[in-house]
Amino acid sequence: MAERLTIIEFVEKYVDRFAQNTFLWEKREGKWIPTTFEQTRSEAYRIGAGLMALGVQKGEKVALLSEGRNMWVLGELGILYAGAVNVPLSVKLEESSDLLFRLRHSDSKYIMVSGTQLPKIRKILGDLPAIEKVIVFDDLPEYQEKEIPMSEIIEMGDRFLAENRPLFIQRYQSVGPDDYANISYTSGTTADPKGILLTHRNYTANVEQAQSVIGVTPEDRMLIILPLDHCFAHVAGFYTMMSYGASIGTVPPGRTPMEALRNIPMSIKELQPTVMLSVPALAKNFKKNIESGIKAKGPKVEKLYRFALDNAIRYNREGYNKGGLLNLWRKPLMSLFDRLIFRNVREGLGGKMKFFVGGGALLDIDLQRYYYAIGIPMYQGYGLSEATPIISANAPAKHILGSSGKVVSPMEIKILDSDGRELPYGEKGEIVIRGENVMAGYWKNPKATAETVVDGWLHTGDMGYMKDSEMLYVVGRFKSLLISADGEKYSPEGIEESLVENSKYIDQVVLHNSQDPYTIALLVPNKDALKAYVKETAPQLDPASDDAKRLMLGRLQEEMDSYRKGGKNYGAFPERWLPAAVCVLPEPFTEQNHMVNSTMKIVRGKVEEAYKDRMAFAYTPEGKDIVNPQNLSSL
Repeated sequence: MAERLTIIEFVEKYVDRFAQNTFLWEKREGKWIPTTFEQTRSEAYRIGAGLMALGVQKGEKVALLSEGRNMWVLGELGILYAGAVNVPLSVKLEESSDLLFRLRHSDSKYIMVSGTQLPKIRKILGDLPAIEKVIVFDDLPEYQEKEIPMSEIIEMGDRFLAENRPLFIQRYQSVGPDDYANISYTSGTTADPKGILLTHRNYTANVEQAQSVIGVTPEDRMLIILPLDHCFAHVAGFYTMMSYGASIGTVPPGRTPMEALRNIPMSIKELQPTVMLSVPALAKNFKKNIESGIKAKGPKVEKLYRFALDNAIRYNREGYNKGGLLNLWRKPLMSLFDRLIFRNVREGLGGKMKFFVGGGALLDIDLQRYYYAIGIPMYQGYGLSEATPIISANAPAKHILGSSGKVVSPMEIKILDSDGRELPYGEKGEIVIRGENVMAGYWKNPKATAETVVDGWLHTGDMGYMKDSEMLYVVGRFKSLLISADGEKYSPEGIEESLVENSKYIDQVVLHNSQDPYTIALLVPNKDALKAYVKETAPQLDPASDDAKRLMLGRLQEEMDSYRKGGKNYGAFPERWLPAAVCVLPEPFTEQNHMVNSTMKIVRGKVEEAYKDRMAFAYTPEGKDIVNPQNLSSL
């Protein structure tokens, strides 16, 4: 049986093994500064001892609110060495109620916070009497009541280590594998997010499991572009890279979220990572930027690029089965186009990238084929925070484009139908797993825990099937299945994704059917594309006129009809599942209106709640016609 390490024992083990390797990269004063494994541990000791000097007790909760940076990593390690529990918080939590709920619900007594996030804490500190100290990462001209700079904590730690080193060692050695390491909150899109309790062993077990599918070398370098509070970045980034003696860098935060986004391409170019983590929204964004750059070079280059892309996609097929006798003639062309085109494309991503690891199960296969073609495969994986989070992943050694990858080992997995019966290979049902990576439960929520973890088996709520004993395919949400009037259940995700992917006029869409007469679509249009369509087809019309809006609605209806008989997408989905009515919505689904969560997934329940009146209207004869007063007013 595997050794049941705590995170502290895990850190000690790998620091001893890779002491002089670089572990952290951070850009300061225009230069990327390396921090070794040994230096990382030394700083964690100083912070952990400083927290003890401050009065932090074993098992107490310390919240952490910061952009990704060295101090995020060092702060967490310091918390764990002090025997405390980290409560990582997303910097995207803007509203006081979101932060307030988590800080109160977690019983946090201390908060670590970056200078840029400090104003949020100052705004709500009066409502948090349980908070004893706010530890500010950055040195500021002045501090308010309860605030203390991290530099002072480190000085306190130095004194504590000089005078009480045995007490510090005794504290961190008293931590056990089943002690809590994190309370990781689900996305702030409901009034009552759940706190996922992750133990030290959950983390170290999941790193061991991840190693069964993905390997890197001590020379590899990862740029972490996802927030570090994100479980995927936390485990697949921070801890997994540590276990290989490899290094991680973080993107300079910037003064605003937009500035932070602009810092990503610059960081990629300068740090030249060999591997990165991505989610579908970022992958699509990178592709868009690459294609804009190609387009700017003129029609000849674009035509050659399209031909090269098509050639590579046809040769690569699903990755594992690339080439073959019939495609042998494509291979020399691929080498030529790689030298002429794709090498330059890869230069835009630093020039040293070997592959992406993709999170979020439903990354469409065309996007996977695209990255494979340009020579930077995006190996798709699947997981969720309750599983710490990695459940399966594609990797260089074993991959099938379109799948969610090889199931990690050791871990048990089964596919169940709605009555809890295990299904054979190839049949779709709920993905259920059991292993040391399964959370300890939800903090202060025994009811939700009992519903989610049954006899040690985690019910993911996701729908998928196993192709064989190794490869998993995730196809949608098991619990968000739509139900037609005759009781037939079907997953909406594939249709929703296809509508958005195949139409420049549709930005977002959510389908709804809860034993209703027909399916309806809640659709966010791309207004700019629709205005351009009006200008092209009826230039005499004012885009703001009702006639222009009727033309736009007609165009949207044509996009829907393309999936019906005679349309270019006919046969992609059963016609009875397709939307028979469309609610055109006035604004997009965003994090600000709580209809998108922090991992950029649309929260179905929130959308349906916000637009229940529109949905009711869509089930009337007038509402079923796309040209109706409510749709016109949304444009």
